[in-house]
Amino acid sequence: MRTYFFDTYAFFEIIKGSVNYQEYSKEISLITTKLNLMELYYWLLRRKGKEEADKYYQKFLPYCVNISDDTIKEACEFRLKNKPKNLSYIDCIGYIISIKKRIKFLTGDIGFEHISNVEYIK
Repeated sequence: MRTYFFDTYAFFEIIKGSVNYQEYSKEISLITTKLNLMELYYWLLRRKGKEEADKYYQKFLPYCVNISDDTIKEACEFRLKNKPKNLSYIDCIGYIISIKKRIKFLTGDIGFEHISNVEYIK
């Protein structure tokens, strides 16, 4: 079974029913962080309301991994190294976790388009 780190972008696209993300909604394993769920929750709260936001937060909560101090530091170094791409802290944390777990970082964020270890799907 394939395993991916789901960036918040991936969650958005799957929930919206994007054709390009259909293959990532079945028969895969995923990990993410509570920070990604925070972004997802806020996005859903604004667009779909509290009930939908709560539903998806609970659905994806079991897939969250902890963020170590080393991961935070490495994410900051990665962000600084890629400063012109204007990557978010949360995305950089997820990317570093994906590297450490030896899995692909799934996103459609343009800043990650040509970075290794990324499955970039628009």
